[in-house]
This record gives sequence, C-alpha cells and structure tokens, in this order.
Amino acid sequence: MEIREILKLLPHRHPFLLIDRVLEADETRFRVLKNVTYNEPYFPGHFPDHPVMPGVLLLEAMAQAAVASLAKRPELKPGALAFLAGVEEARFKKPVFPGDTLILEGELLFFRRRIGKVRVRALVGEEERAVAVLTFALE
Repeated sequence: MEIREILKLLPHRHPFLLIDRVLEADETRFRVLKNVTYNEPYFPGHFPDHPVMPGVLLLEAMAQAAVASLAKRPELKPGALAFLAGVEEARFKKPVFPGDTLILEGELLFFRRRIGKVRVRALVGEEERAVAVLTFALE
C-alpha cells in the first residue's frame, strides 16, 4: 500500500503522519515501513547533538501502522477514526536514529465491539528496538 492509499485511511498529515508504506497486510498481521530521516521536525530538539526518535512518536508510528494495515477488516470502514486507548508491555530496547529504516510489524490479538488489541514490534534490520501491546477504539 502506497502513501496515497494510507492518506485515505488515516486522518494524520505532515508532520504527524509517521508511516510511509504498508509492505504486507492481511486481516491479522502486518509489516509497515517508516524511513526515519534527519529532516523529521523533532530531531533539532530531541536531542540537538545526538538526534533520537522520541519513544512516544515511536509508539504513535506503531499505532498508525496497526490501524492502516488492518483497514482490510470489515469493521474498519473508510473514514472511521481509531483512537489509541491503551499501551501495555511497552519496552524501548535501543534508540531509533536518523537514517534508520524502521519496520513495524505486528499481529491482531483480538477485535470485538469496536475495540482492538495488537502486539507490535519496531525493528531496524533484524534488531528489535521497541515492543508494545496497543489497544485502539473505533469511533
């Protein structure tokens, strides 16, 4: 799924759209790409001499990846809004730097009554940088 299709699914826009391409997706699993560039608006202040992607934005990218990727599910109709409702088991193992190609992969754990839960991993190469279980709610 290219960026034009992602823009139809998510309400986010620059500078807050944090995914670039859905590489693979079905009704329960996904792999999403995020190119982390030095031009990201948060790097000049986080941190000026040692730029690192903020953990909260890494979690947001993971959430966007999950919602965009699971759009093939009948419950996620075009235009529906999904809100982050919970974060569990979040662990940040190593920083994400400018120049990294981030792969966000995950699986749907359950989806009932407009509430979904996904387990997501953030990888650079084969190295796990962060993990979390995210809950989202459809409006």
